[in-house]
Amino acid sequence: MADPTDFQFDLPPDRHWPPVPLAERIHKNAWAAADGCASLRGAAPQETVRAIVIHATAGAATAGAVSVMEAGRASFHWIVPGKDEKAHGVHVWATCPERLAAWHVRRSCSHPDICAGENNLNRSSLGIEIVNRQNGADPFSDWQIEAAADIVRYVAGKYPNLAHVVSHARLDPTRRTDPGVNFPWAEFKAMVLN
Repeated sequence: MADPTDFQFDLPPDRHWPPVPLAERIHKNAWAAADGCASLRGAAPQETVRAIVIHATAGAATAGAVSVMEAGRASFHWIVPGKDEKAHGVHVWATCPERLAAWHVRRSCSHPDICAGENNLNRSSLGIEIVNRQNGADPFSDWQIEAAADIVRYVAGKYPNLAHVVSHARLDPTRRTDPGVNFPWAEFKAMVLN
């Protein structure tokens, strides 16, 4: 089985990817909650965004992830809906403005291969949550993998300094396993890079 603490790849530094459209809709409740669970970056995202972090919700629905934002505990920039949701196969949810630093990685977390080992990665990253129970019996759908890859390609066309695509588990290996051993990282990487 794959080890999610190894999930990382870097984007080509000399890429000239045009911005691509993203099938996204603003999740009104999450967007409204973002002010209470996100911070200012300190500079424009075009300058600061250097990593994108892939998470899984460990829950069954978008509503559960949004409730975490509403409680002010954490945030992320997109949610990829689960297989049993109406939005699945249609669009992803935008949950926090990209100009804000969502709270999706603990401040103390870092990795020497990501952003030169600096911590407080929220200021230099974007976060994608994929709805998945992470119980081994809830496979990711093909559309979820494609949608997550679409988000990365969308961001790669917007932010020239984006370099790293990484799992939450790689940044916080003692506490997190997401997106989990069943996430098809090699397939996801190929979708992004090809």
